[in-house]
Amino acid sequence: MTDTHQAEIEEIRPFGKARSTVKGEPLSKEEIEKYNDFFKASLYLSLGMIYLKENPLLREPLKVEHIKGRQLGHFGSAPGQIFTYMHFNRLIKKYDLDALFVSGPGHGAPAVISQAYLEGTYSEVYPQKSEDPAGMQVFFKQFSFPGGVGSHATPETPGSIHEGGELGYSISHAFGTVFDNPSLITLTMVGDGEAETGPLATAWHSTKFLNPICDGAVLPVLHLNGYKINNPTVLARISHKELEQLFYGYGWQPYFVEGEEIESMHQAMAATLEHCVQEIRKYQKEARDSGKPFRPRWPMIVLRTPKGWTAPRKVNGHYLSGFWRSHQVPITGTTTNPADLKTLEEWMRGYEPERLFGKEGRISDELKALCPTGNKRMSANPVANGGLLAVPLKMPDFRDYAINVDKSGATVEGSMANFAKFLRDIIKNNPNNFRLMGPDETESNKLAAVYEAGKKVWMGEYFEEDEDGGNLSPFGRVMEILSEHTCEGWLEGYILSGRHGMLNSYEPFIHVIDSMVNQHCKWIEKCLEVEWRVKVPSLNILLTAVVWRQDHNGFTHQDPGFLDVICNKSPEVVRIYLPPDGNCLLSVMDHCFRSQNYVNVVVADKQPHIQYLTMEQAIEHCTKGIGIWPQFSTDAGEEPDLIMASCGDVSTNESLAAIDLLLQHFPDLKIRCVNVVDLFKLIHHTDHPHGLTDKEWIALFTENKPIIFNFHSYPWLVHRLTYKRPGSANIHVRGYKEKGNIDTPLELAIRNQTDRFSLAMDAIDRMPSLGNRGATARDALKSQQVAAANYSFEHGVDPKFLSDWSWPQEGVKEKLQKLNIVS
Repeated sequence: MTDTHQAEIEEIRPFGKARSTVKGEPLSKEEIEKYNDFFKASLYLSLGMIYLKENPLLREPLKVEHIKGRQLGHFGSAPGQIFTYMHFNRLIKKYDLDALFVSGPGHGAPAVISQAYLEGTYSEVYPQKSEDPAGMQVFFKQFSFPGGVGSHATPETPGSIHEGGELGYSISHAFGTVFDNPSLITLTMVGDGEAETGPLATAWHSTKFLNPICDGAVLPVLHLNGYKINNPTVLARISHKELEQLFYGYGWQPYFVEGEEIESMHQAMAATLEHCVQEIRKYQKEARDSGKPFRPRWPMIVLRTPKGWTAPRKVNGHYLSGFWRSHQVPITGTTTNPADLKTLEEWMRGYEPERLFGKEGRISDELKALCPTGNKRMSANPVANGGLLAVPLKMPDFRDYAINVDKSGATVEGSMANFAKFLRDIIKNNPNNFRLMGPDETESNKLAAVYEAGKKVWMGEYFEEDEDGGNLSPFGRVMEILSEHTCEGWLEGYILSGRHGMLNSYEPFIHVIDSMVNQHCKWIEKCLEVEWRVKVPSLNILLTAVVWRQDHNGFTHQDPGFLDVICNKSPEVVRIYLPPDGNCLLSVMDHCFRSQNYVNVVVADKQPHIQYLTMEQAIEHCTKGIGIWPQFSTDAGEEPDLIMASCGDVSTNESLAAIDLLLQHFPDLKIRCVNVVDLFKLIHHTDHPHGLTDKEWIALFTENKPIIFNFHSYPWLVHRLTYKRPGSANIHVRGYKEKGNIDTPLELAIRNQTDRFSLAMDAIDRMPSLGNRGATARDALKSQQVAAANYSFEHGVDPKFLSDWSWPQEGVKEKLQKLNIVS
């Protein structure tokens, strides 16, 4: 090993006295002593949460019966997070800052909960966890304990909008909180394991969208403690220079604080954080005084400390502090090995709980004075309970954007392009608390009308070509980056801090954020159980460029399975809507934008479509969520022979065309047309608040008639939702069956048996009473299907009379004869 290589290794080891980019000694000796005491008190609480259920202040010798039978939690990242949090408190007090803390490292709750407890917020929210020995015992026992709180910064944690351990979302969540929040600084701890994820790597680019005039600032602290669960972290094992260049290349100005020796680290961290705050305030003042936005090189901190800092260096002959063994429960044999129990006791007593918490079991007023008060405490900032700050949107009347439907089933209009006008005016009416997010698809998704009210946020360089439809502005309201993770993270942070918005995406790409939406669903569900949490605006996801129109992209882009993901979430917090036409889309979106504490998923194709309902009819249909369409039914007042049901705009089009075909062959057939807007109407009412009762179900679907159900997504999802229903064996669902290629819409539908010919033949097969009449018609339909498919394959487009179909179809036989499809 060369001397140079050895020097590089020593440079990235977090031992010895502090090494920092910013020099200075802002703290007096007395202040250092106070901060060190506060640090010790915090670390003691962190260990107590992991280990103790009794004897909270060690006022008697530690015994096995004082230890939790099952210790859960993570200590490794706690010291660095506490260290950062408490030093930022000094700056909140000094500069009267409005600040929020986001904890990114997994299972980082001991760090943030200890701060909420010492600041007094925890006891205010949970009086039984008071600042005294009895309250501390409850406080310790409830951590990672049945009936208590988890080891992440869960919704029960005051000041939290981000659990930690969500693997990659801390930076994007943090930026979401500061958009349109000019006074806020969100201090964000980024775990070095978390920093290895794709979502986090892309989120560093969020500065390219941050306007120092109208937005706040994010101050990231990359916490390099060196290890994940059992492995070194990538960024902790590259050279100092490479790390500096990495973040400089991202557009940040990195400042380093590295070391282990306590006194010098206090000075280094205090000086560095203050320098960063001064830089942030300087940039903001410059932009706001001049009225000219620019993109600064925002400050960020690389904090390198030993993992499990302040823990014993070795236990039982193995490294602990500064190694991966301190990641979770640092000493694991406390209930079986007396030596381990003794080591834990010595370690905890080393934090001097008797002196720091005194007879009353609480820190002194002198130490408490290190914390801000009231809502200036990061654990009490209303931004983290965004419902307190949320203001309802100023909504235009969606009825004013109605599509004029002169003839049901014959009017053709672009539902999405029409909705864009409604969305445009929402943005216009709410210039400071609504944003549209999306991965560079707003124009493609036919939503370009929104640019009339708010262009795309852009803080980068401009070319003259951008004047020609670039729609770029530093004050834009549309946020586009080709990372669904970042868009989703921004939106989650934005709505959790009390604002409103929508994510629009191609349907096949939405799977990229499955896990993020999962986490958000779990967050808002848990919030319903936390009394002090106020409801926040809903997370609205609009999916378009749907599976049935992915002919140029092909098989890889054909996947409507996001609906399955959403259906797995709690019925208390998820909603799925598939509006069949433009007026229904307006009605549904108006409802979603007004709602709270939901994840609303709306699926609507962006291409022009047949329109079916007037606005009045659409409102009625969407209010019911499911209903019979009499204008396409022939069973009025009589027993139906067949139920033709549909859910989804493309699926509805083909279902109605199938009814048309059936009636051409069997004019006397009694067909009932049922359309579903609210997917959860299909579930039994005991399993979902939107579900139909069995009586309501039978009134629509009967319990003994065949049901041909054309569905937008995977067919088995409908079977899963309806398995309890009377006559469920009569439901025959057609949907996407993972069959695709570079197909025309008709070819793709035929592959998956969702086309009009397949549906009509399926219906005939379910009605044996048709006898030979059915056999003759079925054979004719099969011939038509084959001929149409051959035409599509040969010409690359579907027969125009099929793609331009409208209700009621006239002269179809003549057109079929012209194409030699029938004799």
